[in-house]
Amino acid sequence: MVSVKRLQPYYIKADSDYVRVVLAYQYFAVLIEDQVYQFVPLEAKEIRINRRTQRIENTEARFAFQKGKDVRYITMTKLISLPDFLVQIHALTKAYYIQPRIEHKNDSQNESVAMIISELEYLNLKRLIDKALDEENKEDFDALVKLL
Repeated sequence: MVSVKRLQPYYIKADSDYVRVVLAYQYFAVLIEDQVYQFVPLEAKEIRINRRTQRIENTEARFAFQKGKDVRYITMTKLISLPDFLVQIHALTKAYYIQPRIEHKNDSQNESVAMIISELEYLNLKRLIDKALDEENKEDFDALVKLL
């Protein structure tokens, strides 16, 4: 069984598309069969996360962990399957994520509300015209027809 013992980035770098969590010696450790293995940068050295989708992109990466002379490799796919890894990595990088613009949602909602109100006003105007016809009120009828 594998679990994360320690996950602390050497540094975090963000560009327009990705957050890169760069790892170094003694900053990342895992428990494998109750033994602590330290990260060694033999293959993959970073975790690349999409700033918009908040998904880890480099799932093909392999990380090396060493205890004495024993080196074990763990794929990013395996690390992603560990809940404690995901919780820690997202806690470290959440400040770098690009939040979706809420204004767009509000704008579309405002447009929908405006359309509904406009439709209700139109239907109310038609009802008032029908009422003016029923009451044979020519003045109200002429004024309401002009509003159409």
